[in-house]
Amino acid sequence: MNYIFDYIMIPMQLIIVFFTLYYFFLAFFGIFKRHEDKITTPKNTFAVIVAAHNEEQVIGQLVENLHILNYPSELYDIYVIADNCKDKTAQIAKNAGAIVHERCSLDQKGKGYAMEWMFEKLFAQKKQYDAVVVFDADNLVDTNFLLEMNNRLCKGEKVIQGYLDAKNPNDTWISATFAISFWVVNHIWHLAKYNVGLSSVLGGTGMCISTDILKKFGWGATCLTEDMEFTMKVLLIGIRTTWAHDAIVYDEKPLTFKQSWKQRKRWAQGHFDVAGRFIPKLFVEGIKRRDIRILDGILHLVQPYFLILSTLFVLLSYIGYITPFYTNVLYMVLPIEVWTIIGVGQYIFPAIILFKIRANWKTWLYSIFYPLFIYSWIPITFVGYLHRHERNWSHTEHTRSLSYRDVLLSDSTEYPKESLVSKQAIK
Repeated sequence: MNYIFDYIMIPMQLIIVFFTLYYFFLAFFGIFKRHEDKITTPKNTFAVIVAAHNEEQVIGQLVENLHILNYPSELYDIYVIADNCKDKTAQIAKNAGAIVHERCSLDQKGKGYAMEWMFEKLFAQKKQYDAVVVFDADNLVDTNFLLEMNNRLCKGEKVIQGYLDAKNPNDTWISATFAISFWVVNHIWHLAKYNVGLSSVLGGTGMCISTDILKKFGWGATCLTEDMEFTMKVLLIGIRTTWAHDAIVYDEKPLTFKQSWKQRKRWAQGHFDVAGRFIPKLFVEGIKRRDIRILDGILHLVQPYFLILSTLFVLLSYIGYITPFYTNVLYMVLPIEVWTIIGVGQYIFPAIILFKIRANWKTWLYSIFYPLFIYSWIPITFVGYLHRHERNWSHTEHTRSLSYRDVLLSDSTEYPKESLVSKQAIK
């Protein structure tokens, strides 16, 4: 019986060892940001696109914010997609000075379809742009955002993700732990991967894409996680997604666990969908090209499967206590002291990041609930897997109406070190 159990448990343990060590050591490369000589002369033109569905409470503040970016106004235009709106989103956006395109489609619902529709209109018009930048309607944007993206485009980068900050980090324990998770991922995953030359992943907002890439390969990303779908689409042809750590966008975080569950379930569904379609292609292409960046993309797509696997391993481990003992290879690979360090590391890394971004006392207090937020991913991932073939778009309602000034001057808001210049300037 114990040998049969070994056939299940030993492969599980080896996979757990690989993933744990890989991401643990990768995290160290995200603790510090490398010095960068930046190109500060505005050169590239931008189409700034905002996808909005019934966002009358927040769209006006974002458009007003976009008008005061530290970038020549003649080099960028603001477009708002009023997608299947039944409120005053379109009118408020027009009054704020945006170019508004109203879309109505009962069959093709969702941000991916709206962006596909907008890109077609954009590329058919006379005025063309060097790149498109995409935001969600609930966002607020650091004034140097386009300068940072211009810098990266001038250096030859084509698909770029900006720093995902929080607009309302301390409204509730959910928004706080959601924000902490984003800050941690920004550093120990996005920045770490950029520092070692791997590909990051688009985050749905605060992303910049060169128009020559869109025109050549098309958007074609219409699933529940269109950002990840496009990331893997271009990674297949050798184009990595890079990371602009100083291009900051402030995103509204969910206020309740129900909202959080709904949003993360959609992400999990989309993740499994993209994984099922792209892992085989990435594997073949990665081996063919001998490109570690493409193979690393597979590891990202496998993450929710790994979470399910590791959860099952823990459950089966308890069974192992009452059945004939299985072979424990975890401590044959690494001594218990090393596993202890890794176990403690999952709590140390978030603390390091909170120190790094100068988090205030409220965030430290809410961080007590951070493990609860992280472990809640387990049931969400299982449910996402069961519903992975469903593509019904679920809209997250945004109600936190804040101006850019409110965000930067609020004592309850965290600031990455890089955003302090904007904070001082607005004072």
